[in-house]
Amino acid sequence: MTLLGRSVVVKVPATTANLGPGFDTLGLALSLYDELTVTVREEPGAFVDVIGVGAGVVPTDASNLVVTAIAHTFAAYDQEMPGLHLTARNSIPHGRGMGSSGAAIVSGIMAAKGLLEGIVEINSQALLALATQMEGHPDNVAPALFGGLTIAWMTPQGPQHKKLIVHRGVSPLVFVPETTMSTALARSLQPASVPHEDAIFNVSRSALLIAALIQSPELLLAATEDKLHQSYRASAMPETDALIQLLRANDLAAVVSGAGPSLLVLCSDPAQRLVAADLVAANSTTPWLPLMLAVDFKGATVVAHPVETLA
Repeated sequence: MTLLGRSVVVKVPATTANLGPGFDTLGLALSLYDELTVTVREEPGAFVDVIGVGAGVVPTDASNLVVTAIAHTFAAYDQEMPGLHLTARNSIPHGRGMGSSGAAIVSGIMAAKGLLEGIVEINSQALLALATQMEGHPDNVAPALFGGLTIAWMTPQGPQHKKLIVHRGVSPLVFVPETTMSTALARSLQPASVPHEDAIFNVSRSALLIAALIQSPELLLAATEDKLHQSYRASAMPETDALIQLLRANDLAAVVSGAGPSLLVLCSDPAQRLVAADLVAANSTTPWLPLMLAVDFKGATVVAHPVETLA
């Protein structure tokens, strides 16, 4: 079956992982999106047009992460990779702890799923496995794929996930700085082991956080306490850490977003977001962009365009 002329449109949400105590386990999908159009063409190879975030910076050839994810998926199902033209309209900040690499990987895998529809069927478990193989851990790719709040864990059979619906009173706010943070650098600051009492502390807070997010938002401040990763990474992002301490001192559930340096505030009502924004504006020494977002409940989507509609 020829793929020539096939075209798909993919939409993938930003994510925020860890959420304080849920290190490498909890993730949340947010209403900020990268959109991708992929069309099969006669010419071999791949060419990428990047619009928005990453334009002029990210590769526009086969080394692009989205193209790599498409190729990874085609190879996993023993399918020959066709020539491709991609148009990426990016809104998710890069290197800021909002899941941009996970979104790129999921975009490519979802595009491959759409292009291969009717040839091979790729179920949700296979999507998560493919994405985790590339990302290395499932905490960002799970919410990007499935939306909502996800709990992700590894088994001998591969990555697993459970999607939960977040309480409608939870209002996420992300502050994005101009600086970036390498996930690899952030992970290198983690110790090889942690005190037993710190591990117990985080187990209790992670359990409480699930309850706070799906049932009792008034518990978010206590539920987002962490002793496993944020304090170890604080030296690499001092202003992030200082603002988190300030916000938490004002009863706001602030944490590092993913690997940082963005910070996430999980507000229990929309009015808290305005208080948080005013505090950051009054106390920060560098620019921070406040993004007042909703929880995305759909996750990644792919829509095939009929061949006859193509120009």
